[in-house]
Amino acid sequence: MPETLTPEELLTTTRSVRWRLDLDRPVEPGLLRRCVEIALQAPTGRNSQGWSFVVVTDRERRAALADLWRRGIGQGDSPMSAEDLRRAGTASMERVWSGLDHLRENLHRVPALVVPCIEGRTDGLGADRQAGKWGSILPAVWSFALAARLHGLGTVWTTGTMPVERDVAALLGIPYESVMQAALIPVAHTVGTTFRPAPRVPVDEVLRWETW
Repeated sequence: MPETLTPEELLTTTRSVRWRLDLDRPVEPGLLRRCVEIALQAPTGRNSQGWSFVVVTDRERRAALADLWRRGIGQGDSPMSAEDLRRAGTASMERVWSGLDHLRENLHRVPALVVPCIEGRTDGLGADRQAGKWGSILPAVWSFALAARLHGLGTVWTTGTMPVERDVAALLGIPYESVMQAALIPVAHTVGTTFRPAPRVPVDEVLRWETW
């Protein structure tokens, strides 16, 4: 049964979950299906609904996908050391990198890996086309994350597979030339369900009226 959360509680406590993913408890296929059903109600550009959610639960395929994610992470920016982060005063980023290390070691154990995709590619397109395409898949993925939270599941948006998108496409049979992957999202039941609003900058630092 879904948790009893007010809309504001749901919106302010849906966290990126890394450490608190239950690596030993399977996620029921019907639960994942329900989260995707909810995600399909998200708004999309021109009402095109060009989404696909590739859900990977097979042990060997998860392991292969996790290996590709690790390779992709290695091609991205190198994380700062914990000492560098402390000197920079970015304790929250230190937690992020710590969680990333945890995923690096355990991603193959996460019960479900979800690759959200959208028809069409943005390679070489202008900002208007880029915005329209990403503005169609992002609301659906956020709805998926909210639905997961409501049903006791944790998620985290990761982009480690993007540098190796072609290899992921080959592994999962995704037609690379016509379908763009957006992320790889680990999904699992959470260890406990008590999540709180995260520290954020004051609203007046980001809210601007009329002009910049």
